[in-house]
Amino acid sequence: MDPWQKLFHYCERTSSAFWAEPLNATTNAAFLLASGAAFLLWLKQDARDKASLLLIIVAAITGAGSFLFHTFATRWAMLADVIPIAIFIYAYFLLSLVRYIGLQLPTGLVGTAAFAAFSFGIEAAVPRWFLNGSAAYLPALMALAGVPAVLVLRAQKAGDDMERPQRMATARMLAVSCVIFAASLCFRTIDREVCQHVPAGTHFLWHLLNALVLYLLLRAAILWRS
Repeated sequence: MDPWQKLFHYCERTSSAFWAEPLNATTNAAFLLASGAAFLLWLKQDARDKASLLLIIVAAITGAGSFLFHTFATRWAMLADVIPIAIFIYAYFLLSLVRYIGLQLPTGLVGTAAFAAFSFGIEAAVPRWFLNGSAAYLPALMALAGVPAVLVLRAQKAGDDMERPQRMATARMLAVSCVIFAASLCFRTIDREVCQHVPAGTHFLWHLLNALVLYLLLRAAILWRS
């Protein structure tokens, strides 16, 4: 498999030129803005936890990797795009299990490994043409819906627990992230279907909305028990 093979996955790319996807490439700056805003918020906290900082760094790398893919558009650049995304998804899932749900780290690692296996199973079972490859992100969408639901249930059972307002606030932030991520998935999915009517496609909206999702997720992690 040639690592330099050119890939034409999105509407906007009609040639192999470096700047053939100007919107898809430049909108990756939104990831840098999101990680930068999250870093400023992290600096304001008295308790600056390393887990949140690492997630902020991965979010910035995600933008850089996506920029490489939408400019070079090769197989090696695709790996630079998808690997940081996968790292963020599984790292945040682990953080959610341990920090929000309250599982012990070993249990959280087992849960994350199971989630990863489920995600890889979905990706292997579903052809790339189906939903324009967006099916691979459905497990992440399910997790974004499931974690806030668990938080709400725990908050309802907490009674006068002092952590109840925090659980509800985090649940709301994650729920909003879930709705925005669902919308971004729709734009990613329809990109090639709207080429005839929207030559630039809709993939750039996936970037912009996902940057907002990442900021909200980072904000939730930073503000938890700060």
